[in-house]
Amino acid sequence: MHLDSLPDIQACEPDFPFNLTRVGVTGVKKLIKVERGSDERPVVLISNFEVFVDLPSDRKGANLSRNFEAIDEVLEDAINLPVYEIEELCGEIAKRLLARHEYASRAEVKMKSEYIVRRQTPFTKVTCQEVVDIFAEAVARAGPTGCLRKTVGAEVMGMTACPCAQEIMKDQARGELIKAGLSEEVALDVLSRLPVATHNQRGRGSISVEVRDRRCVSIDRIIKIIEESMSSKVYGLLKRPDEALVVSRAHSNPKFVEDCVRTMAQKTVEAFSDLPDDAAVTLKQINEESIHQHNAFAERTATMGELRAELACLKV
Repeated sequence: MHLDSLPDIQACEPDFPFNLTRVGVTGVKKLIKVERGSDERPVVLISNFEVFVDLPSDRKGANLSRNFEAIDEVLEDAINLPVYEIEELCGEIAKRLLARHEYASRAEVKMKSEYIVRRQTPFTKVTCQEVVDIFAEAVARAGPTGCLRKTVGAEVMGMTACPCAQEIMKDQARGELIKAGLSEEVALDVLSRLPVATHNQRGRGSISVEVRDRRCVSIDRIIKIIEESMSSKVYGLLKRPDEALVVSRAHSNPKFVEDCVRTMAQKTVEAFSDLPDDAAVTLKQINEESIHQHNAFAERTATMGELRAELACLKV
């Protein structure tokens, strides 16, 4: 029996004719080489893809068992071309998937990778490597009003120090210094010079930015914004002088989870002035509490125009 003579089961009527929003495959791992210009070495990423199309109510399946090879070919073809931005790669894959699945009106591609960032420790200046998560997503829609939406972003680990607990500890320390014979003025001066105890959190900040018209949104700039929006960076390698400096910096820059997201918003507006007002942005921070069993969470979803308008009000 020839395979071509077998019935196309996926094209049959389903038992229950419901439309399905997303049908596809996850856990597709590919090696991606991202070019960085003539003066820099390319970045090689081990990337995890999720690939989906929508499925109309009159089809039993999306031919995944037979079409996975086709999906894999799309990935391979796109990957073998020069890649400069990961969101452009996802966009190309989404368009090709939509063309291959004639019954689909929507194709979605998600990509996530670990990205190595080179850093120097803050005091001893020892070179080390840190890992951050980067991601991209593209959604392609068919039809007369068809469009392609692409986003790129990163999630970065950092450290925060609680302002509320620090204020309590500062007041206690002020009282003890006064009891020890210092004047209130001298006690406050001492406390302004030294880091004051508080509880800390390991924070995870995330920024996702919609990219339009082949404008380039730098992953490295996104990572820097997230890092600078927390109380301090964290490092895999720290000598004792580095530890002292990290702790001092964090406790001199206490931040609530809400402060981190608002700082991200301000820095994102200033960093990406060329993005259009209707470009969507998602800013998120999760802090793993050290003295509570819960985590703290804050998020802002907005357009660049909305963030610009709110920031402009502060400057009036």
